[in-house]
Amino acid sequence: MTQAVRHDAMRARNLAVVLGALDRRGPLTRAALAEATGLSKTTVSKLVADLIDAGMAVESGTVGDGERGRPGVAVRLSGHRVAALGLEINVDYLAACVVDLSRTVRLLRAQAVDNRAASPEDVIVRLRALATSVLAEAAGLGLSVAGGIVALPGPVDRSTGNVHRAPNLGWRHVAVAGALGLPLPVLVENEANLAALGELWFGSGAALGDFLHVSGEIGIGAGLVVDGALFRGAHGYAGELGHVVVSPDGPECRCGGSGCLERYAGQDALLPPGEEMSALVARLRAGDRDALAACERAGTALGVALSSAVNLLDPDTIVLGGIFAPLFPWVSGPAEETLHQRLGQMRARVPAVVVSQVGADAAPLGAAGQVLQRIIADPGAYLLAPHH
Repeated sequence: MTQAVRHDAMRARNLAVVLGALDRRGPLTRAALAEATGLSKTTVSKLVADLIDAGMAVESGTVGDGERGRPGVAVRLSGHRVAALGLEINVDYLAACVVDLSRTVRLLRAQAVDNRAASPEDVIVRLRALATSVLAEAAGLGLSVAGGIVALPGPVDRSTGNVHRAPNLGWRHVAVAGALGLPLPVLVENEANLAALGELWFGSGAALGDFLHVSGEIGIGAGLVVDGALFRGAHGYAGELGHVVVSPDGPECRCGGSGCLERYAGQDALLPPGEEMSALVARLRAGDRDALAACERAGTALGVALSSAVNLLDPDTIVLGGIFAPLFPWVSGPAEETLHQRLGQMRARVPAVVVSQVGADAAPLGAAGQVLQRIIADPGAYLLAPHH
């Protein structure tokens, strides 16, 4: 390895160290950054200058620098230039967001559309149009979007970006990222995993310890966060909570099994055909018996499935997101009661059930957040990218 290559590798590593410190602990003075990273003040000053030039950091105000309390110029992450794109394809909507490097949500768009009635090609064309529109808006705000991730409701092969199977969409082996054809790097990820990350970075997840995020829509998925990181399983397919069997003799499911949770607690089980979620919530608030009974059944089934998940995974907290966020006042009680009935004798503490602070926006926000995490972990790669 030549001296120049070694120098470039060390600079890339040091850029990541400084940017990571700003992300975790900022704003910080240069002196405080040197102390936090173990780098010399001269090296830190050069790296900060590079990050400011790249639009990834900015000087703003003053803070104590750790040396006898003297104030110094504060350096923090900049939200003025670098950003990420989060996209979502779900059964009955498309969504897109742009989040800047300071994790400020700059754009958030959603389109209601029945994707079950369309081919994968048609859905991808619609998503491309939505993404292109959002990227144009981002450019108008002076943002440079470094990359994107698409959230999909089904198992995803992360090595190829192909959807193995999305039963509620009727998709098999669809190569989404390549077909999307956007002028930036795009990856594909499971919706429930990204929703859990959305809760971690944009909701209350950072304060919850290890938590299981339940993402309810037409299907039901779950993402497990352990020590601030997503648990994926051996093949990345962990979290298919909607296909946990709650009644072996129950109705057939699109996955090929019977009695799966989503047949009792998914959106199709809760909403009569053509009814909006807002109408169901209105009926619940008015004390409609049918609506209350549907939520009672859904909450109880959810509690059965979650009790199995708790026995296997032992999370500190369960977060209910997606459609379960607006329905939380009516489904959480039966779910918690069932959890206590099934777990109370064996466990000193049953995990608390709380409502998501992000709700339906969790997956696209988690998608954009994951892109930002990669930039922070390797800012050198961003600086060398052709778009920069």
